[in-house]
Amino acid sequence: MSRTTAKDPEVNIVEALGQVAKEKNIGMDVVLQTLRNSLVQAARKYTGIQKNVEVDIERERGSIRAFLRVEVVEDLPDLPEGISAEDALVFDEKYMLVEQAREYRPNIQVGETLEHEIPIAGFGRAAISIAKQSLTQRVREVERQRVFDDYRDRIGTIVTGTVQQVDRGDILVNLGRTEAIVPLREQIRKERYRQGDSVRAYICDVSNNSKGPQVILSRTHPEFLAKLFELEVPEIYDEIVAIRAVARDPGFRAKISVSSRDERIDPVGACVGMKGNRVQAIVRELSNERIDIIHWTDDMQVYVRRLFAPAEVRKVLPVGSDRYVVVVANEDLSLAIGRQGQNVKLATKLLGMELDVFGEDEFAQLPEAERRSILGEAPEPVAVVEPVEIAENVEVAETVVEAVEDQAAAE
Repeated sequence: MSRTTAKDPEVNIVEALGQVAKEKNIGMDVVLQTLRNSLVQAARKYTGIQKNVEVDIERERGSIRAFLRVEVVEDLPDLPEGISAEDALVFDEKYMLVEQAREYRPNIQVGETLEHEIPIAGFGRAAISIAKQSLTQRVREVERQRVFDDYRDRIGTIVTGTVQQVDRGDILVNLGRTEAIVPLREQIRKERYRQGDSVRAYICDVSNNSKGPQVILSRTHPEFLAKLFELEVPEIYDEIVAIRAVARDPGFRAKISVSSRDERIDPVGACVGMKGNRVQAIVRELSNERIDIIHWTDDMQVYVRRLFAPAEVRKVLPVGSDRYVVVVANEDLSLAIGRQGQNVKLATKLLGMELDVFGEDEFAQLPEAERRSILGEAPEPVAVVEPVEIAENVEVAETVVEAVEDQAAAE
């Protein structure tokens, strides 16, 4: 059989494949398999028959060989029971009736295998173009899948990109290999970005759709704050200091509780840094978001007091297993509650329990029944006089009256 090589003008694509694989960082085996499948389709279109076509590509010689290979039969065999439509098509492609096979080899007999080479050059430029388009599409799909897998593994990390466009409030960010989006809901409300600005954000989700990987970024996620501290504080990165909980009102205020595995290291001091340089770097990144750093402890009485510092907490009263009543000094009530209840909301998120805050006088002046209800206590029992006791008291009273009357009559 003759051999058509990749040096022919219309099929000189093997050399280009190596360059494509290198540029796209895709395995050569994937590229070759894609080319092979494309040429099979082109060969079927060229021959006009939907039969088994095999394509052999020799990378060393740069040669391509396509041939029809079928088993010659007198009648097509019956399909196996329960076979799917897709498998039935493949099953049928393996056979060719002897009359049709003799158009390729006049003396072929039933039971023999017909192997007929299909000249690659005969496909024509249109068929080769189809093969190249299929290859390009496959390369694009592989690239998309690689990008998707890469960024899916990076969920929970911070990336830096360039603002490409602001579309209906959403920020499109160029990450180099792909495009990400910061939805309006994931943006700090008072921030404004323009095309070309650098933006740093947290990868919170990655999806795969018809347009390719969709990377969702966030600047409001609580873990974004935690990751920023991990970048700025070596003790957190080295797992000496641990972040216990984070709560945020993005762009305005946040609370973060930390603990240390080494008693010699103050976790709050480590996060603040020399002259506040560490925490201030994070504050600037988050558009001057005020950050309260709290020393975590498993003593809930102490922990709740720290959550409201610098407000002076007079009492911490547990209610069941999921709520605390906090009584603060009168002059610190507004400080403890915060603007529009912000401080209480953040403390509640950080603690993971409900918090009710009262001023000292306010709590003392509550009716006893209401105070007991707030503290989850049963109301005081009401004294009930038994009927027998009432009857006895009436009888005693009547006796006394009669004695007084008798005495008056005697006088």
